[in-house]
Amino acid sequence: MVRFLALFLALGFSVGLALAQDGSYRLSPGDMLEISIWKDDNMRRKVVVLPDGTISYPLAGHFRVAGMTVQEVEAKLVEKLKQGRYYKDVTITVSVMEARGNQIFVIGEVNNPGAFTARRQIDVMQALSLAGGLTEFADENDIVVLRRSQNGQESFPFDYSAVQSGRKLSSNILLQSGDTVVVPAGGLF
Repeated sequence: MVRFLALFLALGFSVGLALAQDGSYRLSPGDMLEISIWKDDNMRRKVVVLPDGTISYPLAGHFRVAGMTVQEVEAKLVEKLKQGRYYKDVTITVSVMEARGNQIFVIGEVNNPGAFTARRQIDVMQALSLAGGLTEFADENDIVVLRRSQNGQESFPFDYSAVQSGRKLSSNILLQSGDTVVVPAGGLF
């Protein structure tokens, strides 16, 4: 029985690691990474993705990683290190130690407004749930999601009552890091 439990835990742990490293997560400012070079313990570093989306690493310099997967960062580091004279053949591992940068914000007429760190992708309804739900003064039909992109700021309308009743489900979008859900107050009359 003990062997079975140990095998089960080992398999569960390795599956968990595979899911965490599947490449679907995109890095955000605030994320903490661990970078290591095979057979060179002196180059093991923990780095935080800075607010401008960049990191610094010895012999590779300062470069942008926000929006990249860990595999893309590994490839970029290999490319940069091979350009120097110290590493001609290098194996690099990048691990996400903490996904602290994946934050969404919920403001306005919710019970607990604020910033929420999303450990996985969440949609608008889930974000509203994290914020404790709507207050009695919320305008359920006028909620918007604000998103900054390279093209400026975008706005996505969200009709809470329609989604709650199974209509307009396409408006219940998956949120991205940095999105703000705005819940305005409704009129008193």
